[in-house]
Amino acid sequence: MTQAIGRRQFLRAGGLTALGAVAAPTMAWADLSPLPGAPVRRATLHNLHTGEAFNEVYFERGRYVPQALAEAMRVLRDWRNGEEHVMDPRLFDALHAISARLETDRPFQIISGYRSPQTNAMLHARSPGVASNSQHTLGKASDVRIEGVDLRQLHKAALNVGAGGVGLYPVSDFVHVDVARVRQWTGV
Repeated sequence: MTQAIGRRQFLRAGGLTALGAVAAPTMAWADLSPLPGAPVRRATLHNLHTGEAFNEVYFERGRYVPQALAEAMRVLRDWRNGEEHVMDPRLFDALHAISARLETDRPFQIISGYRSPQTNAMLHARSPGVASNSQHTLGKASDVRIEGVDLRQLHKAALNVGAGGVGLYPVSDFVHVDVARVRQWTGV
């Protein structure tokens, strides 16, 4: 069962070792060895609720960088109660790929990253558009937009990446990106 842990606990437990142990049933961690000539991957995030930013390389020399992932996890925490959770690194890979498709280095504005079960239940009670079993509660989703990028272009790029679920929310002005099964929908 996936559990919430703090950034210090994440690093103390060995970063990706802890991540693999927590998320192994749903993620393929068969080979975390370095890949020759593997590209550097950077995530650029700005949490609109906390004002915190992340602009770091999280993958280099064929490996995820545990300290960078821990910092990104902090920026994507549940801003309502401060709870942090292990985020699936494939989410950062998806965001990196979307940025590359859009040819932008502007930050993803984070509307929502991780949501604690309590926060998700509260939002679900308020809106039928919030799934009771949201990928946000598993650390596999983020709701984003990019300043200066048309929302439909962002949506198209996310669909083209094909990393998982993509929801377009034109009225609320964001695109949902997750790394669960591939699917798409339009919300409000």
